[in-house]
Amino acid sequence: MNRLPSTPLRHDRRGVGAAFAAAVVILLALCQSIVAASPAAAAVIDTGASYVLVNRHSGKAIDVLDRATGDGASIVQWSRNDGAWQQWQFVDSGGGYYRLRSRHSGKVLDISSRSTADGANVVQWADNNGTNQQFRVLDSDAGHIRLINRNSGKALETWEWSTADGGRLSQYTDAGGANQQWQLVKLGGSGDPTTPPSAYPPPGPVAGDVGVHDPEVTKTPGGTYLLAHTGDNISLKTSTDRTTWRNAGSAFPGGVSWAHPYTGGSNHVWAPDITYVNGRYHMYYSASSFGSNRSAIFLATSATGASGSWTNQGLVVESRTSDNFNAIDPSMTIDAQGRWWLTFGSFWSGIKQIQLDPATGKRTGSTLTGVAGRGGGAIEAPTLVRRGDHYYLFVSFDRCCQGASSTYRIMVGRSTSVNGPFVDRNGVAMNSGGGTEILAGRGSVHGPGHQTYLDDTDGSILFYHYYADNGASLLGINRLGWDQAGWPFAY
Repeated sequence: MNRLPSTPLRHDRRGVGAAFAAAVVILLALCQSIVAASPAAAAVIDTGASYVLVNRHSGKAIDVLDRATGDGASIVQWSRNDGAWQQWQFVDSGGGYYRLRSRHSGKVLDISSRSTADGANVVQWADNNGTNQQFRVLDSDAGHIRLINRNSGKALETWEWSTADGGRLSQYTDAGGANQQWQLVKLGGSGDPTTPPSAYPPPGPVAGDVGVHDPEVTKTPGGTYLLAHTGDNISLKTSTDRTTWRNAGSAFPGGVSWAHPYTGGSNHVWAPDITYVNGRYHMYYSASSFGSNRSAIFLATSATGASGSWTNQGLVVESRTSDNFNAIDPSMTIDAQGRWWLTFGSFWSGIKQIQLDPATGKRTGSTLTGVAGRGGGAIEAPTLVRRGDHYYLFVSFDRCCQGASSTYRIMVGRSTSVNGPFVDRNGVAMNSGGGTEILAGRGSVHGPGHQTYLDDTDGSILFYHYYADNGASLLGINRLGWDQAGWPFAY
């Protein structure tokens, strides 16, 4: 959804008469004397949580314009939708100051050009912990807070008391106005469960068209859900509530002729991964035949995600039978610096990673890094996600695609770097077979795996497929909690 920019980026003077301006100065001086006599206290901040910040004057939320991921993108206000582009994590800078990091882009709020002027632009920028990226949190009344920039000493506000979607954010002398006050809406963190259940839970309730294999789920700008999965021409489903799903056709109703050299002429393509970024859906998906590493990963894009709207953008990476890796099961990740990575692989020498060019979505350079492996054993279906200061690599161990005889299970490791090394809870490297199990078969749930992860408004969600007793492949959904050491568990 494209958005028109708000008020042009300018340093306007406030339109008041000289006499009125003098009165305002006197009033501000009185207010400042009161503040000096009774300093505001700092609010309690949970650095493990994500927050939506809602302006007291406009009722709008702080938002990254057009869901951009690049340095310099404008920060505006927009009707609250709790999207990742409206979610912010407070990163402690010490001394009572924090950086506000976007959950969508990994960038932080930044006063452009380190300006100290009233009306300076607020943008997002790579986190360098500069003083122009640091804010003190001060309490106002009725549960609202003010954000005071360390470099300028000015307060974050909605410019010119705007109430419009797209109204830009700026800094201005701290006057305590309603347009400088923000409500902190906490979405997750210490309120999530921290103690795993005594046994693996059953899948959560689902209904409708839930026959899926290798599911991928993303949330749309409108708040609904789009699910893509392995099938002829990439199968699509939608849901309004994450519980009831309906068939929504296929991504490529006309077929996937470009994939035929890898599929033996079939239109059956595998394991899509979808990321909504810069106003478009980016889908990476794979083409192969079972048991072969003559495989390829392609990219397609769409403005809507609907059936028939996808345009194939071409080959991203391929593997040949002479290679020691398999180019299937892609997972795209944007790191804290805004760089794009594709993690993929199945069996052979394990899980690999390449860097992507954000301008094209295609591979950049020739480096191929191994991030997990079992010495040729059964490992595949990577999902690499960033949460807090860690990157979590979820994978599936053991055997898929054998109905009720499947032994798939979901494992995880983590690293402070997007490139690893990833280790499990016991410190065993995932490149040496390590992995902490978080979900496995139990009762009539056989072979849960090929997982995907979604940060939703109500917490962390794990999607996967599993097999019923009759061999049918079904959609599984569970919530994820995080223990006190930061490791996930299903509940």
